[in-house]
Amino acid sequence: MALFNSIENILSTLDVTSISNERKETLQPLVAYIQTKVSENKPIRINFICTHNSRRSHLSQIWAQAIAYHFGINNVTCYSGGTEATALFPMVAETLKNTGFEIQTLSEGNNPVYSIKYSDNEAPIIGFSKKLDSPFNPASEFAAIMTCSQADGGCPFIAGAEARIPITFEDPKAFDNTPQQAEKYNERSIQIATELFYVYSQINA
Repeated sequence: MALFNSIENILSTLDVTSISNERKETLQPLVAYIQTKVSENKPIRINFICTHNSRRSHLSQIWAQAIAYHFGINNVTCYSGGTEATALFPMVAETLKNTGFEIQTLSEGNNPVYSIKYSDNEAPIIGFSKKLDSPFNPASEFAAIMTCSQADGGCPFIAGAEARIPITFEDPKAFDNTPQQAEKYNERSIQIATELFYVYSQINA
């Protein structure tokens, strides 16, 4: 089992000591959820939810799937959804590509569909914007991770979720069409990867 070398190289540079104790408390409910499922040998379904399912929720979904594979934690399937569907923002795909993920555009249009691979032998993640209750996502027995404060505040109840866990991130959208855009998207991507790496590192498989 191996991720693409370029992704492994990124993971080897992540600094989990940069995560504050306060932030670790925010991450702890997700650690506990995954640990319970691992201990019971049950499927682990995690749906990352944001308002538009265009940036943070996709970065979280893709890193969470790849890092679970890195740690050899099986039965993990990660999803993403929004309170509304828009499109996966192109800079997200570009940021992931620059990190070593292999990305193909499967269909064009207002809501493009991407194939996102992290390993030679694993099925690609299918990335596109969808509502959180899309048939593409699980209907029950999953954890809902609220990655933005708007979705957290606007969705007090997620149908079918066994756990609802707010782990919010700042939106890199604020830097769209600025000279710092690529830098800020990468910064957010690495923060998400670092925190999810910490989460999985706490699991006794």
